[in-house]
Amino acid sequence: MATVLTIGPLTVRDRDEWEGLARDFHAHFAGRPGRPETRVDDGGYEHTWQRLLDRGQIRGISARLDDRMVGIAHYLFPASVWSVGRCYLADLFVEPQVRRRGVATALIAWVARDAEEHGAPRLYWNTEVDADARALYEKVGRYRGYIVYNYR
Repeated sequence: MATVLTIGPLTVRDRDEWEGLARDFHAHFAGRPGRPETRVDDGGYEHTWQRLLDRGQIRGISARLDDRMVGIAHYLFPASVWSVGRCYLADLFVEPQVRRRGVATALIAWVARDAEEHGAPRLYWNTEVDADARALYEKVGRYRGYIVYNYR
């Protein structure tokens, strides 16, 4: 039996599945060495959800396998002093049991197409040095040698 992968913008009906994956995303990074814990209360999830539905500067998409949400991506179009047309992939999460099946690659490709259609051909993201996802990122992107610093 073939599995059908679909990618598309988040809709009102996606709220509960999205929040479950968003909470799993935050739990995945909780307690990792050198990573500040991200605590999001119920109001924070609601606020983010409303921003994602507005489809303004902040956007969200989901990946579904046979109509079950298994992945999410959040991205935005930040202003830039020197250039136009940038898109930042802020969050990417795929359920562990369906990883290495092309879901994350499809999410990234979808974001890249949407960015291009909205005049933002430069898609970029950050990741941890030891992230498992770097194997994928090395295939779909190019590391340009930047180091990210956070002010206290």
